Amino acid sequence: MRVLRGLSGIVAGGTVALATTVAGASIIGALRGFPGPGTADLAWHVCAALLVVAAQIFADRRQGITALFGVLVVFVGAGTLLWAQWWN
Repeated sequence: MRVLRGLSGIVAGGTVALATTVAGASIIGALRGFPGPGTADLAWHVCAALLVVAAQIFADRRQGITALFGVLVVFVGAGTLLWAQWWN
């Protein structure tokens, strides 16, 4: 379980980094007058980052099958974000 929680922590951190990058691109785009990520894209990334961080905290504070559910939420949340916002 430690390995899964560690891996999901890396995924959660990557999701936060991705959300920060999208927010930065949105701000720079607005300041310099070029099109950047829209409000919907930014909202998707921020909501997903909040979800996976909360799920990671939940997983880190639990043991056994309960922690596994938190880990699964991290993987599903990050996977859904990547599929919905980057794949299509």
